[in-house]
Amino acid sequence: MLQRMKRLRAALLALPLLLAACSGGGVGIESATATPTDAGSVGPPSADAPATWIYQLSGYEDDGLGALVAAPHDAAVIDLARDGGEGYFTAEEITALKDSGKTVYAYFTMGSIETYRPEHEAVAATDMVLNQWGDWPDEYFVEYWDPQWWDLVMRPRLDQAKAAGFDGVYLDVPNAYEEIDLALAPGETRESLAQKMVDLVIAVDAYAGDDLAVLPQNSPELREYPGYLDAIDGIGIEELFFLNADEPCAEEWCAENLANTRAIHDAGKLVLAVDYAADPANVAAACAHYAEEGFAGAVAGVDLDTVYEPCS
Repeated sequence: MLQRMKRLRAALLALPLLLAACSGGGVGIESATATPTDAGSVGPPSADAPATWIYQLSGYEDDGLGALVAAPHDAAVIDLARDGGEGYFTAEEITALKDSGKTVYAYFTMGSIETYRPEHEAVAATDMVLNQWGDWPDEYFVEYWDPQWWDLVMRPRLDQAKAAGFDGVYLDVPNAYEEIDLALAPGETRESLAQKMVDLVIAVDAYAGDDLAVLPQNSPELREYPGYLDAIDGIGIEELFFLNADEPCAEEWCAENLANTRAIHDAGKLVLAVDYAADPANVAAACAHYAEEGFAGAVAGVDLDTVYEPCS
């Protein structure tokens, strides 16, 4: 009952945040007191948290989950749909995957729309679509603070994840706040867009209730915004140690991401970390880093289209 009351209160708190964001009145860092995580104040996730995970978004064998059921990983992140479209995984399939001992999360984006998604036509008919993502020619950033985005995309996808029996949702592209062309979003700043992304995460948590855990992917710096850490159950994070093609992650932002991810972990949240490497020495190094940090780790190919071995 206390947990349910917490969720109801969170929903009531989230609504004015979303309404303010939609009217252009989102609260930015300048007007909000951002309280960084008190590292170590809560402690790491429980001992029964997953240590390994499988991340596969396409290439499902025979369009099913049999290969993932047989895989030895502790958790799995898969697309909401087997084909990226309307071929949604069924409750029976998700139950079988969970019965193999895995916690199962549904992947979808929260800050962009891909042209192959079934919602694309409806979204494209609005004025929400913004600039194309240069790295991904079939993907466009959107006004994720528009109520239509919630009605057309976010709420239906959350409903589908609940109906299929997923344990949680794995929300990609929170970094849209950094990538949106500000010329296409008059009156917005990076700070206001970040706050509106946090508002969306808070709204997802309120709507998910006790049915779905909430794990955004990347942008761990959002932890500094009030309410964000309370709204998430964990985070997915890419490229902490290796970039694509086995390149060591030596940029300044790599150290910043690691520091923020450690703070999220120390706040008692699950960390699903993935690096992209194939060289055996790099795979072993990444796995050793995960063990040292206490993160659930995965080392995969960037296409995320096959089953790979877990860290030993």
